[in-house]
Amino acid sequence: MKEFDENEVVMQIRKALPAENASYSDDDLLNIVDMIWDYYEINGLLDVDCSDDDDDENIDIVSELIDYTKRMLKKDKGCKIDPSHLEAIIRAELDYEDMLDSED
Repeated sequence: MKEFDENEVVMQIRKALPAENASYSDDDLLNIVDMIWDYYEINGLLDVDCSDDDDDENIDIVSELIDYTKRMLKKDKGCKIDPSHLEAIIRAELDYEDMLDSED
């Protein structure tokens, strides 16, 4: 499995955003990635046993991540990400994770 690369995930996210939103800083985009991983940690989704569970298929992870990151953005006044762009950012990050999982 390929290792997570911050530069690659930022490139993937930038490709998913409309051109006019490509001005987000790498730090702002990585802040959202950090929020995603914080959500995983808080909800026990980083546990090895959890990755093999099919019970989680019913959970709409994208909606939950959007809700979570919106709440975190309200607390982080320094982040310049428009909440309306969170779905595209989150889906791009999840696609990147899937790509990593599929490469052996």
